[in-house]
Amino acid sequence: MTIDKNDLLNSILSSLSRIDYIKPEEIPGIDLYMDQVTTFMESKLKSSKRYPEDKVLTKTMINNYAKNDLLPPPVKKKYSKEHILLLTFIYYFKNILSISDIQTLLKPLTEKHFDVDDDSMDLTEIYDEIMKLEMGQIEPIMKDIAKRFHIAEESFPNAEEEQKEFLQNFTFICLLCFDVYVKKMLVEKLIDQMPHSGKKDKKSK
Repeated sequence: MTIDKNDLLNSILSSLSRIDYIKPEEIPGIDLYMDQVTTFMESKLKSSKRYPEDKVLTKTMINNYAKNDLLPPPVKKKYSKEHILLLTFIYYFKNILSISDIQTLLKPLTEKHFDVDDDSMDLTEIYDEIMKLEMGQIEPIMKDIAKRFHIAEESFPNAEEEQKEFLQNFTFICLLCFDVYVKKMLVEKLIDQMPHSGKKDKKSK
C-alpha cells in the first residue's frame, strides 16, 4: 500500500465515481425476447463485471429466477420494462443475499406494484426513487473508503518493509469486509422481520 498509494486510492475512488444505473427511460418501450434482454443487460451493466468474460445475465439465470418466483413469467415469451427493473434489482442483490432472501424482498413488489392498472405506485417509480437515492450515497461512501484506506495505511508501523505493504493492504481489505459483514447481517435481520420471510414460514410449519 505504501507503493503508489495515492495512485491506488485515486483509482479506487475514480471507479466508484463512474458507478451508474440503468435509467427507466433507457429501457426499450417494447417487450423483449430473452436474447434481447440478455443483450440489453450486458450492454448496460458490463462496466460492473469483474472480468471481461463474465456474463451479466444468462438465459439459465433468468429461467431460474422465474422458477424461484423472483420474477413473474414472461407473456408470450416476452419480457416487459418491469421485468428489466426486477432483473436489475436481482443483479445487485444476488452477490450478497440468498435466493430466498431476494424472493422475500421482491414478493411485495411483484404482488402490489408489477403491471398495475390502477393509481397504485408502479415499479418504475419505486425503482427510479431508490436508484437516485443510491447514487446520492456515492460521495459519502467514497469519503468512508478513503478514511479506511488511511487507517490501514497507518497500521503495522513496526513491520519489516517487505511485509508492511501486504499487511496494510490486508488490513484495508479486512476493514472493507467487516463493513460488508455488519451491513449484510443487518439486512438479513430486516428481511427476517418481513411478512414473507422464509424464516417465519419455517417456524410456522
